[in-house]
Amino acid sequence: MKILVVDDEKNILKLYQAELEDEGYTVVTANSGEDGLSAFEKEDPDLVTLDILMPDMDGIQVLRQMKEKKPNIPVIMLTAYDYRDDFSVWVADAYIVKSSDTTNLKATIKQVLEGKK
Repeated sequence: MKILVVDDEKNILKLYQAELEDEGYTVVTANSGEDGLSAFEKEDPDLVTLDILMPDMDGIQVLRQMKEKKPNIPVIMLTAYDYRDDFSVWVADAYIVKSSDTTNLKATIKQVLEGKK
């Protein structure tokens, strides 16, 4: 399974890549919305984790473009802020608050990939 991690924070990219690779996933990273869309086209991931607040293009714009190209792609939105009330209007499969503890991220990825979310 290939996961695309899109986040403008380099430390988060490194942490999530290492943790998810330890779980046996192939991980591709992108540090901006534009790079994320490019990697999405090139790499054809099985799942995307997508930061909401990025400087060049926010995660909601990226999410919409990804879903236009591949409507069934599972996407987990990541943010440092609590947007839980807004989640219902997004076409993402899950929402989690970013953390250096990746337990919730790993569990959410497994649930989404298994279709339990």
